[in-house]
Amino acid sequence: MSVNDEMTIERFIDALWMERGLSENTLQAYQRDVEALRQWAEPRQQGLLRLHNVDLLGYLAALQGRGLKARSTARALSSMRSFYQWLLRENLIQEDPTLLLDAPKLGRKLPDSLSEDDVDRLLAAPDVKIALELRDRAMLEVLYACGLRVSELVGLQLAQVNTQQGVLRITGKGGKERQVPMGEESLWWYERYLREARSSLLPEGASDVAFPSKRGRQMTRQTFWHRIKQYAVRAGVNTSLSPHTLRHAFATHLVNHGADLRVVQLLLGHSDLSTTQIYTHVARQRMKDLHRSHHPRG
Repeated sequence: MSVNDEMTIERFIDALWMERGLSENTLQAYQRDVEALRQWAEPRQQGLLRLHNVDLLGYLAALQGRGLKARSTARALSSMRSFYQWLLRENLIQEDPTLLLDAPKLGRKLPDSLSEDDVDRLLAAPDVKIALELRDRAMLEVLYACGLRVSELVGLQLAQVNTQQGVLRITGKGGKERQVPMGEESLWWYERYLREARSSLLPEGASDVAFPSKRGRQMTRQTFWHRIKQYAVRAGVNTSLSPHTLRHAFATHLVNHGADLRVVQLLLGHSDLSTTQIYTHVARQRMKDLHRSHHPRG
């Protein structure tokens, strides 16, 4: 029975490779998941083709009982579904025992963010006596103050910045335009950068890019992201960073300070409010952490 099950698993993996062209790592993950189910079933004298819904429920419960996280359990269930759907197509079983199984609730992953102290240290990290780093300070200030995507920041044109009104005109995803206030601090740094540093970054003459690279061209997202990571190290910011970390910090800090969610939606350029609602979860988590830290019965 065990040998037949092992051969069936091999045929399943071959079929996945032929039908979907999955990577070697993905195929190995499927194989590990189904093989783990086979090993669980073997002492119970049950082959994979004879397992029923109640057996698979018991297996999932055993995984959770061993402390497997919900995400890992959900992946195991996904592998099982693919396996039993393939068995059904091959007429090796009469019905799919995974049909009525529910995936464990994963919870919603909160975006990486920074505390307000972390942001202050990161913004202060560039040496503003150096033209290139003064540019970076202005970029970081605008990025955080306006909640821009990194692609929106590096692609920002001079004509999109209205310094008289202190407003950016941003064209986001899907060509959707929005206007975002800069705030006094980021406007001050932007104007200082224009006065003291920008011209020195343009060896080949004029450019419409607000924040040119040291070669006078539009900076790539990857270059700016690399520089952010360097400043994080310099500032002693140990939080895990992503290209959108300051954008998430912008939204999180607004919500934490009582901003209306629909205003945050407009500022971020989200087409759907449900995308913005993740920040209410972030704010609730912050309240829970504060309660746990400071309340006598936390």
